[in-house]
Amino acid sequence: DVTEIEEKEVQAKQEEQIMKEQELSNLLHEKRYLKALGLAISLDRPHTVLMVVKAILKEADGRKHLEENIVRLRKDQKEAVLTFLVTWNTNSRNCHEAQAVIETLLKHEAPDSLLQYSGIKSAVESLLPYT
Repeated sequence: DVTEIEEKEVQAKQEEQIMKEQELSNLLHEKRYLKALGLAISLDRPHTVLMVVKAILKEADGRKHLEENIVRLRKDQKEAVLTFLVTWNTNSRNCHEAQAVIETLLKHEAPDSLLQYSGIKSAVESLLPYT
């Protein structure tokens, strides 16, 4: 009977998830936004990434800090943020944050580099009507 083993694995995953949530909360409280962005992206939490972006933009020189953090993300993390912001851009409450991230990506990534992103074509097609 493997039921007990499976239950322990599920419980371990839940505990790990709770620990990551606490770590994320601590990072936001400490204003360590780059790590918070990375953790939220790794947890595949678009809404949490949006909350981190909003928190950055509320700071003094928010746009500058947002650029600094977005530029330092890995390519796969930028791809994830790009897929998240397609959804954010469709909502008028979140479109300004989405546009700020798009602006940063367009400023700091070469067009050839952007074309290498997975899902870039569908992302651009989805962004155009709302932008």
